[in-house]
Amino acid sequence: MRQYITTAIDYPNAAPHMGHVMEKVLADVTARWFRLRGDDVRFQIGTDEHGVKIQRKAQEEKVEPQALVDRNVPLYIDLYRRLQISSDFFIRTTDQKRHWPTVQALWKKLVAAGVLEKRTYTGLYCAGCERFMTARDLTEGKCAIHNAVPEEVSEENYFFLLSKDASWLKSLLTKKKGGPHSEARPSGGYAIVPASRAQETLSLIEQGLEDVSFSRPKSSLSWGIPVPDDPDHVMYVWCDALTNYISGLGYFTDHEENQWWEDAEVTHVIGKDIARFHALIWPAMLKHAGVRIPDRLLIHGFLTSEGQKMSKSIGNVVMPEEVMKHFNGNPDPLRFYLSHEIPVGNDGDFSWKRIDELYDAMLRNKIGNLLNRVLVLLKKEGGMLSAVGKDPAGGAWKAYAAAMDDFRLSDAIQEAVKIAVGANEYIDARRVWALPAAEKTAELSNLAERLRHISLMLLPFIPKTAQEIARQLQVPYAEKMLVKDFQITPEMRKWGGQKDWKKVGEPRILFAPLS
Repeated sequence: MRQYITTAIDYPNAAPHMGHVMEKVLADVTARWFRLRGDDVRFQIGTDEHGVKIQRKAQEEKVEPQALVDRNVPLYIDLYRRLQISSDFFIRTTDQKRHWPTVQALWKKLVAAGVLEKRTYTGLYCAGCERFMTARDLTEGKCAIHNAVPEEVSEENYFFLLSKDASWLKSLLTKKKGGPHSEARPSGGYAIVPASRAQETLSLIEQGLEDVSFSRPKSSLSWGIPVPDDPDHVMYVWCDALTNYISGLGYFTDHEENQWWEDAEVTHVIGKDIARFHALIWPAMLKHAGVRIPDRLLIHGFLTSEGQKMSKSIGNVVMPEEVMKHFNGNPDPLRFYLSHEIPVGNDGDFSWKRIDELYDAMLRNKIGNLLNRVLVLLKKEGGMLSAVGKDPAGGAWKAYAAAMDDFRLSDAIQEAVKIAVGANEYIDARRVWALPAAEKTAELSNLAERLRHISLMLLPFIPKTAQEIARQLQVPYAEKMLVKDFQITPEMRKWGGQKDWKKVGEPRILFAPLS
């Protein structure tokens, strides 16, 4: 099956932050899992480079907006490369060859459908959110997200007539019965994961939908895509930014790759703060452009720092580069932390104390130490494997795969953790090191097999470490594990399924002590 996975495109007015990292890791784990189970995957990320914030930041720094984004975008690309984000395509909204043609064609389709209307409007505009706000969006007169009083703006804009689609949008959100992570997807609708977020979107419709500003006068915003046939106006964020999901596929051009939309399962990975735009504005845009709606919105929460919202004034902002440096450039402790600690859909917290505890207790002592103990003892017996014996984990793969398929990623990673914890406890209880040679080799072979399964289960989450475990075990497929077409076959899942695996390799420290 084809899978098309996207994330929200990042706003490069500054260096990437931990919220960007949390979203990309979630999407990457999902993309890797889809590939590992045999799906054909296209994974797209990118940057949202137009708008008021970029224009003002450039003016503040006395540089051109293009120069600002050209300086900052490589910071995102480089960070995601080092985090091992396995994206296939990076879209930039300033790309006039790849992005602009689709956006301008979509605008014309919306005009032809009669859902764009030019009118004079006075309203409250939050530059941080890049949108006009109503009184119900504000808390004590301020934007709740940016804690700032919006500006009062009066100007002539094009409006997208979203209010006309309220009943149609409501029909898309008819909720199926199921657990907290079940997919609320009626026939012809789209799924919202976790399903609890569907109710929030439904509430917005019940409160009444308003038409959406789709342009700004060039006198207010010059940095953006020109409105077709109206040079005095520039496209506002929604038609520009949201369209990246199909502009990356070349929609409405002569290089259209629509098989990744029409004949694929489409998943948008987004934060809860922009869920309403993806759940309401984007489906309505697609409907009027004659393009089917996506299949799924996978929604994550916010990331706080030590229990508080990250804030420069508080001094608790954690930058991804700090975390990477703390672990000597190894991305896996951060990837493990975000996957292990934050269930999909929930808000999460970053704590230096907790990430160090998890690194020492779980990665170093439970997983790294297990690998080292088993290999050292096996090497003393010649390094040769015997029959692996019975599977002590039982239905671990069934539970793991079900959790991964249901986007319960923190539950899935626990299946690998439980095997590691159980194996360490078994070594101590059985006193494996003191057994007679033949019995010792048999027990160690069983433990090596447990480690082989742990490495496969950890592969979507901490790929670099997972491959290193397999390399040290000297599993035949180890060198192929990070290739994008690598699949976890039924034989690999089977206990004792690697008949050609006869000998283990040299032990090396998997996770060094923190300095």
